[in-house]
Amino acid sequence: MPVPKRKRSRPRRDKRFANKGLKVKSFSGCSNCEEPLVSHVACKACGYYKGAKVMRTKLDRGTLRTEERQAKKDRKKQKEEVAESEPSE
Repeated sequence: MPVPKRKRSRPRRDKRFANKGLKVKSFSGCSNCEEPLVSHVACKACGYYKGAKVMRTKLDRGTLRTEERQAKKDRKKQKEEVAESEPSE
């Protein structure tokens, strides 16, 4: 009966199974913006998951910030107009 001449080292033995656990991930398109994404993950581009908005995106925060800044400017402008229109004694 044939018998191995030397013990096979651990790294040499483990090389056979190195790629056994790798699997190809499936991609799908976002239902809202058609951006490619991994399944069961919220879209980072639009923030939607299964047709519902679940997270705020960078674009959403930017638009909200500009609206807040514009409202602040408008309030400041109105205060200045009120101050100018009041007669000083």
